[in-house]
Amino acid sequence: MTSDRPRTVGELKSSGYEPRTVKDELRQNLITKLKAGEDIFPGIIGFDDTVVPMIVNGILAHHDFILLGLRGQAKSRILRQLVDLLDPEIPILEGSEINDDPLKPISKYARVVLEEQGDDASVAWVSRDNRFVEKLATPDVTMADIIGDVDPIKAARGGHILADELTIHHGLLPRANRGIFAMNELPDLAGKIQVGLFNILQEGDVQVKGYPIRLPLDVFLVFTANPEDYTARGKIITPLKDRIGAEIQTHYPAEISIGMDITRQEAWLDRGGVPAEVPDFIAEIVERIAFLGREDKRIDQRSGVSQRMPITVLESVVSSAERRALLLEEDRAVPRVSDIYGALPAITGKMELEYEGELHGSDRIARELISAAASGVYQDRAGGSDVEEIIEYFEQGGALQVGSDSADETCVQGFEIVPGLLELVQAVGLAPKSCSDGVRAGACELVLEALAAERKISRSVTGSYAKARHETPPGQGYKGFDPFGGVSP
Repeated sequence: MTSDRPRTVGELKSSGYEPRTVKDELRQNLITKLKAGEDIFPGIIGFDDTVVPMIVNGILAHHDFILLGLRGQAKSRILRQLVDLLDPEIPILEGSEINDDPLKPISKYARVVLEEQGDDASVAWVSRDNRFVEKLATPDVTMADIIGDVDPIKAARGGHILADELTIHHGLLPRANRGIFAMNELPDLAGKIQVGLFNILQEGDVQVKGYPIRLPLDVFLVFTANPEDYTARGKIITPLKDRIGAEIQTHYPAEISIGMDITRQEAWLDRGGVPAEVPDFIAEIVERIAFLGREDKRIDQRSGVSQRMPITVLESVVSSAERRALLLEEDRAVPRVSDIYGALPAITGKMELEYEGELHGSDRIARELISAAASGVYQDRAGGSDVEEIIEYFEQGGALQVGSDSADETCVQGFEIVPGLLELVQAVGLAPKSCSDGVRAGACELVLEALAAERKISRSVTGSYAKARHETPPGQGYKGFDPFGGVSP
């Protein structure tokens, strides 16, 4: 903001200011960004070739639009970033509740002020952030909330009759005049309230309580909806849907690498305290869990597996490693596969199960997803490697207990007992010579987890690895390594 801005209507006229609609404003600012090669939606990953071009087309065409997609697909974030396409600030007639343009007023209040004060009427300036109005649609939203209602108190204090426009208490939509009005989860809005949006979409005006009052609002309308809502809770009525300029479908990341980029961007990993070192293969396992969940028939795909799942899982995984590092006074928190199992609550709480899934249980499904994800990462990075020596160790009675609270160095000592294990993770690049013990331990766990997923060895719920079958000949023990107690006889 600058101090030399026009402060009266007269000064505004002298400055050469010319009114323009909000859709013209968005269009021109978008064109400027496109010509400059600027990122239209910074931080939105994976939509550059799909969703973003459609939104750009809609804005260039002056179309209101709706973003249609499952939960966790950045719909609300996109709508909020539309604010950056508005001018930094615009002039309004001071005291106007609906951002009246000083040169093109639409409310009675503004007209009265201009009649009485003329060019001496005061001008105020509104920033772009105050020109964005967002509302979550719920069944209890009323016409008064959205459009407005007559305020008897205003009438009594001002000495007006109730039919006077000055008695109106404006709703959210009029207050968004000359700005953006965003409504999330549109199908949840009651049908009669959706009807109330007809005029603003088609004719550009609203009416309050049936009085002969016309407010030709200048608003850019944008909505979001989840396809599940069409059948589960409500629907968008056909006449309203017909009036929305464009229906743009969002989607989950098309590739695991894109999902990993989103998760790393959104997850809270830089926490101050103990520094976290997240191996790439751990981050990929976490992302694969979501991808596998989106294909699992036991999970309700109409609800979807939100991108929030891998974000919260990765945060929980890092927290598990951070807790271990604090307890053992280690200088670095390095997550391992066992930490992903420790993040089960972040997985089970984000899955809506089908009937078959309910029979299996969310905990079992989550464990199977982790196991399958680890196997997939291993196959991509080390598939085809010679693991016969490792399997033979367990077939001959060897066993290994990997404690989630064991120090990295202690785990590596245990993995050294398994012939060829450390050599394998180093040969395939999972744990190069320069890596920390934490990465080395995590890489070894990945190999064992993959072998367990392929049923070449077995893994217990507590994290112990043994031969593929658990039967042990009577009177015969096993040899192995327990990080809590050393080598077992």
